[in-house]
Amino acid sequence: MIPVFTGMTISTETPTQSIVEFFSIKDSSDLNFLKTLQTIFDTSEQALFQLSSEQETSILIGRKQIGAKEFSKNEVVISEMKEWLTKK
Repeated sequence: MIPVFTGMTISTETPTQSIVEFFSIKDSSDLNFLKTLQTIFDTSEQALFQLSSEQETSILIGRKQIGAKEFSKNEVVISEMKEWLTKK
C-alpha cells in the first residue's frame, strides 16, 4: 500500500480507494452532507494557521501575482539555479 496524504493525516489506503471515495463525495446529491463537509473544511482551514497581518498581505500579493501569471515554473527555476551554481 502507498501512503496517501489526505489533508492533515496520512492514510495507508490505496490511491484507488481514495479516488473512489472522492468521486462518491463529488457525485453526492445529499445537500446536507455536502454543506456539512464544506463547513468542516472551512473551519478546519481557519483553525490551522494563525497569520500575522504581514503574512496575510504577502499571501494576497502572491495570489494576485499568480492570477496575473507573474510567476516562474518550478522546472525553469531549478534549471536556472543549477546553471548559476555551475558558474560559481
